[in-house]
Amino acid sequence: MEKTTHIDLGPAAERVARLAAGIGDERLGDPTPCPAYAVREVLAHLVGLSVAFRDAARKDFGPTTSTPPGSVLPVLDADWRTALPKAVEELAAAWREPDAWEGDTQAGGVELPAAVMGRVALNELLIHGWDLARATGQEYAAGEEELAVSEALLTPADDSSDDEGFFGPVVAVPEDAPLLDRVIGLSGRRPDWQPA
Repeated sequence: MEKTTHIDLGPAAERVARLAAGIGDERLGDPTPCPAYAVREVLAHLVGLSVAFRDAARKDFGPTTSTPPGSVLPVLDADWRTALPKAVEELAAAWREPDAWEGDTQAGGVELPAAVMGRVALNELLIHGWDLARATGQEYAAGEEELAVSEALLTPADDSSDDEGFFGPVVAVPEDAPLLDRVIGLSGRRPDWQPA
């Protein structure tokens, strides 16, 4: 039986918490690279997905893991400045448990091998962290190992240019571009996106 490689979600979780701490209330309505979401919706989405993927790691199934992301915009609660850091910290801690990576699990109403779900959780933190950084003018640097995990997860199974991927149609990026830019392109975003 092949051994599951565990990935530490801690650095990505800490980065999201740090980015969130740098966002003033006046930026909550600003646009982001995620077209339907302003900054407040990305923050709300991060709180919700962190809880869902935490519970997925724990195999604690219920409404947090069975509810698909809906067509309704996520609502940012008033306590988000304490809720988000706590949620991402608990998410990272849950995936540090070896059992989290074994068997199957569920998040967003989707069942996957836990080893894949952990990578999806990392990718969500990485991509939406970049969304926040780009939207609010903050620096963003992800580790090479994290980026390699996201690149492998997001790379289409074939060379079809109309692949929808996880987040939307892949944006073509030069092969010699930095790995972060290539991952962002695979997520359906333009690496050069700037607020209007």
